[in-house]
Amino acid sequence: MGEKIKIHCSHTELRDPTSLVEHPRNYNTHPAEQIRLLAKIIKHQGWRNPITVSKRSGFVVKGHGRLAAAMLLKTEKVPVDVQDYKDEASEVADMIADNRIAELAETDRDLLKGLLLDDVFDGFDIELTGFDSDLINSYLNTEQLKQDSTESVEIDTDDFDLDATCPKCGFEFKK
Repeated sequence: MGEKIKIHCSHTELRDPTSLVEHPRNYNTHPAEQIRLLAKIIKHQGWRNPITVSKRSGFVVKGHGRLAAAMLLKTEKVPVDVQDYKDEASEVADMIADNRIAELAETDRDLLKGLLLDDVFDGFDIELTGFDSDLINSYLNTEQLKQDSTESVEIDTDDFDLDATCPKCGFEFKK
C-alpha cells in the first residue's frame, strides 16, 4: 500500500480512493504529466484540498485530478468533503464552475518570473510549483529576448568617478 500523506485541509471524512466514483459528466481530462506532477506536489506538500463528493449522487464533483494522483500514489485514504446539492443542475454547475473559474485567471508573467527566480527557491525542487524547468526556461528566454531587443542607452561616463560594472546587465562604467 501507499505511504501515509499528511492532511492539512478541512474535510468531513477520509475515504479509500478506490471507493470514489468520478462524475460521469466531468468534461475535463487530466493528462498523465499533469497527474504525475500533482502526485509529486501532494506527496511533498500533503493534502491542501479535499476531494468534493456529492451527498446526493455520490459522485466526485471537484478533485478528479487529485483522485487520479491519489491512485497513482496508491494512497489508502484521501480527505473528502461531502456536500449537499439541492439538485443535479446545482451539482453539475458547481463542477463546471470549478473547472471554468480557474481557466479565467490571467497570469502576470513578470510577477511570476520574479517569484520563480526568488532566492527562496535556491536548492528547492522547482517542479513543486507546478512548473517544470523547460517551461520556466521558456519564460526566461522570452524575457531575455525582450531585453535584448530594447534600444541601447548612451551614458555619459564623465559623470562617474570610478570604474564599475552593473551587476544586473554587465555594463562596464569606466573613467
